[in-house]
Amino acid sequence: MENVVVGIDVGGTSTKYGFVTRSGELLASDAIPTNSENSYQTFFTHLYKKIDGLKEKLGIPVEIKGIGVGAPAGNNVTGTIDEASNLNWEGSIPVTEILESVANKRVVLTNDANAATIGEMLYGAGQNLENFISLTLGTGLGSGIVLNKKLIVGQNGHAGEIGHTTVFHNGRSCTCGRRGCLETYVSAPGLIKTVNELAETTELESELRDLSANQLNAKRITGAAKDGDVLALKAFEFTGRILGLKLADIVTCINPEAIILTGGLSKAGSLIVEPAKKHMEDQLLDIFKDQVDISLSTLTEKNAAILGAGAFIWKELEEKELIKSY
Repeated sequence: MENVVVGIDVGGTSTKYGFVTRSGELLASDAIPTNSENSYQTFFTHLYKKIDGLKEKLGIPVEIKGIGVGAPAGNNVTGTIDEASNLNWEGSIPVTEILESVANKRVVLTNDANAATIGEMLYGAGQNLENFISLTLGTGLGSGIVLNKKLIVGQNGHAGEIGHTTVFHNGRSCTCGRRGCLETYVSAPGLIKTVNELAETTELESELRDLSANQLNAKRITGAAKDGDVLALKAFEFTGRILGLKLADIVTCINPEAIILTGGLSKAGSLIVEPAKKHMEDQLLDIFKDQVDISLSTLTEKNAAILGAGAFIWKELEEKELIKSY
């Protein structure tokens, strides 16, 4: 019988789940609509029934050792989702309490960016690193910080909110209620805003000018930039510069070996990595220059969120000595 854990990624639209081995193999996975219009008790009870059903379909005997959950605003200290802006549940949602009651297994919860970070540590680009930062560039900008092979969670579980550090005082409005946050510039929506601003304030020729608001997305902008579209390239240069300037500050405070980029916007590859690296290096203190690598995640987007949540519970079980370390 093989030991596995369940990795769960709670998203605003859908919730993905699957069975993860200690070596990082995803044996099976599925997804259901998050349906946060329903009560959270109903949702998480239904979710575990679906997990149990997937186990029956595996075709091989497995023993579930624990459950790891990655969620927006997930708090590892309290085991709750706290006021997530993209979910309709109000207040603090006792996720670990509910799942432990229906599954009778150890359950750990963290925010989705920290789950991705632990996934990189165990299975991805962070496997051989002692100190690194993982940035998830998507609808927002999530981040996780690893120092001396340990994820930094802080006093109440919310450390590492690099996306909500300020780059422009009185800048773009952020969903957090503040203005000028990094994620309002370095994210998929941020890139779209930059393109729209450049279209309004410059005369740069671009195929993007002919697209409607519904057609303009990060994927189309990336494709245009790869085809040499001047406005799209300008937007990526601006986005990479903002990221690089902020990373120079973060490197000064944390002194990491590497910064790992994941999430949908990271698929732009060198379009964002090269300007970020250039502007970071330009602003670094001499003692840090040419010491920090900026690289892309080695985990596939399809499996990264589930693997990350699975990695988080494996790490917990081993640290608490609830299962033998490998």
